[in-house]
Amino acid sequence: MTKWWMVRAGDNNELIPVWLRQQIVSIGWPDLENPKQVATKEQLLLQADSVYLEEKPQTRSSWVSQVWRFSREIEIGDRIISYSKEKREYIIGSVTEAHFYDDSNDNPYPNTLKVRWEANTIARDTLSQAAKNSLGSVLTVFRVDQWGSEIEKLLHSPASINDRDNIEDNDETVIIGDLKSKARLMIEDRVDKLDPWRMQDLVGGLLQSMKYNVKISPKGPDGGVDILAYKDAFGFEQPIIKVQVKHRKSTAGSPEVQQLLGANPLKANCIFVSTGGFTSQAITVAKQNAVKLIDLEELVQLIIEWYELMPNDTRALLPLQKMYVPE
Repeated sequence: MTKWWMVRAGDNNELIPVWLRQQIVSIGWPDLENPKQVATKEQLLLQADSVYLEEKPQTRSSWVSQVWRFSREIEIGDRIISYSKEKREYIIGSVTEAHFYDDSNDNPYPNTLKVRWEANTIARDTLSQAAKNSLGSVLTVFRVDQWGSEIEKLLHSPASINDRDNIEDNDETVIIGDLKSKARLMIEDRVDKLDPWRMQDLVGGLLQSMKYNVKISPKGPDGGVDILAYKDAFGFEQPIIKVQVKHRKSTAGSPEVQQLLGANPLKANCIFVSTGGFTSQAITVAKQNAVKLIDLEELVQLIIEWYELMPNDTRALLPLQKMYVPE
């Protein structure tokens, strides 16, 4: 089966004219030298560890993986696709000669393959939205086999894209919803990895963002209350909220809800946070006694809504980055 590869055209998309003129495709990382001189990927990673000391281990590993697949996994006959930002189109070619290392004239992109580039190109707007999303990865080298048939079809018959693909292109609501869903799941994963004490601090910071004064119980027996939240500085004014936080895989049961209800102060409102969810009996008891139950999904939704108002030390427990999408 023919493999399809997306290769980025340099840091500033400046390599397209050179590639077309010389009938090549090339990537950088000259500090790793010729990757064909090492026998294993592990040896190349050790070399990266020595020359890229200031980079994160994950970054070094990613760079090595891309150099390795470019030099060892791309074969003669494989298809190459790259994007020209200036023209908003994709160029497509076929590999005609395996990897060689061209370090002449201090070439910043010495890892090279010979490629026969097609005369025709593909306008980005003609691709399905799913293909656009996949080809938008920030990696320099990655497989895109699943879009090979669509790309070939457009290359030889640009007007052949069907109605279903046009619908996909314009259905931004579906795409944005998918992005939001994936982001929430990633945040849930991060929250789930916090230890119980950091989870208490996270919930406390959430309440602080809502303008509550917060007192978090120290490690040790807490009498069923992990956090007290109140509006005034001394805790005299209502509402006073007592919070129990259970951060575990198992569900919280009705006895734990009852314990929270019976803990001091008795007249306080109750919030029970359980990342493992609640038993049906616990839900029944909570409804009967006006206890607010918050599971992992609702906790993450509240974090998203109030994140920018959280104290800096709380946000440090869960670093998030804002992303803008079209309305």
